[in-house]
Formats: sequence, C-alpha cells, structure tokens
Amino acid sequence: MRSIRVFAVLLFLSALPVLAQVAPTLKVSGIPLGVGAGVSDYTLDYGPGRRMEGFSAWADYNIFHGLGIEAEGTTIFLNKPSSLSSMRQDTIKGGLIYRSRPFWKIRPYAKGLIGIGSIDFPSGNPLYTHDTFQVEAMGGGVEYPVWHTLYVRGDYEYQIWNQYHGPNNLTPNGFTIGATYYLRGIHGHS
Repeated sequence: MRSIRVFAVLLFLSALPVLAQVAPTLKVSGIPLGVGAGVSDYTLDYGPGRRMEGFSAWADYNIFHGLGIEAEGTTIFLNKPSSLSSMRQDTIKGGLIYRSRPFWKIRPYAKGLIGIGSIDFPSGNPLYTHDTFQVEAMGGGVEYPVWHTLYVRGDYEYQIWNQYHGPNNLTPNGFTIGATYYLRGIHGHS
C-alpha cells in the first residue's frame, strides 16, 4: 500500500513543473475522455511457467497537463494450464495516470492503481475455490496515434494481491496490446 502512495506522490510531483507554463501549447475540444480495450497476456505467479490470456478495458479522464484518472478492468481466463483448470483472475482498479509529452509521436505514460481482485483457484476444499483481495498495480506503456484520435496502446502492469492466503503476496504481471479512442481532438497550438 505504501508503494502505491509513494508512486502517486512522485507522479504528482513530476507534473508540477508543467504548471509553470506561460502560454498554452494545446487547443483541446470535446470531452477529455478516452476509452479502450485490448488483449492481455499475464504471468499468474501461481507456480513456474504459468501464463494465461484474457482481456482488459479502460477509461481515462484527463484532468490537466497529462495528469488524469483511469478506471481499468482485466479478466484473465483463457488458455488455462491443465493443472489449473479452475483458474481465473479478474481485477477492477482505479487511480492516477500521467502521460508525458510525445516523442516522435510516441506518448509514454505511467500509472498507479488500486482496487479489488477476484480469483478462482484449485483447492482441496470444494467449498473454498474463490476469494477476493485488495490489489495494487503499477505500470506504464506507450501510445501511438494511428488515425485522428485513435491510438494503439502497449501496456505493462505489475499487480500486488495483498496477503494472498497468508502473509505472502500474489504478484501477477503482464502485457496488454490494444487501442484507445479519445472523444476529443488534441491539436498543436500555433
């Protein structure tokens, strides 16, 4: 929990120099909201060599100068290993996202999220095969414009499921490839 707080403070402090800007550099129109979805590939942290796939969806709302809030849901349920036939990991999270200025049209971002994780798992007790946990996530990635306000997105996320079945944390992590559509246009100021 402390790592997410530290990450959020550092993210906020890194945005402060942007506030000292004298003249506006962007002309924006419309709602500062982006919605997207993608295909996810995660390492489960549930034994060696355990990977599964699934889907993610997100919505980003820009507050100011690259700093925004993000809501994200991920479900990992495809290509189950034979030894984990009942495995499924779902998360719903929200938090901060910071997008820096583009470099050669590539726009990097960092995010810190917190939420709830739901897991179905193999168990010797047939009455206990599902549970929920607090989840913290840190990550980042890049976006690249492909058409007007449509961006391709490559994302990496590291999750921490706190005190998973005792004092240990479960730390699934993985990549998502998808697209984000922004409901507003961003145009360079001349």
